[in-house]
Amino acid sequence: MSQINWLKFSAFTAGLLGIGYTLMKATTPTEEQLYNEMSPDIRRKVDAARAARLAREAEMRKQVDAQVSQTQDPDAAKPIWASDRPSRR
Repeated sequence: MSQINWLKFSAFTAGLLGIGYTLMKATTPTEEQLYNEMSPDIRRKVDAARAARLAREAEMRKQVDAQVSQTQDPDAAKPIWASDRPSRR
């Protein structure tokens, strides 16, 4: 069995990884570049989906804030499964 020069092997592997990462960064477009290259109809769909997502997130945040502000009782803030079990007879 031949001896492997681990230092050369490690350097070669690190070099290949570095070249691959550099090529990926050089050829992958940013989100802004991708958005600017889209056709107008696809851009409208993306904008509509983004607005719908932001509206859903805002509605959910509003519900969470309303629930948190209503619960002044520390026991009410606990999840249902964390409550004490009723005693068995």
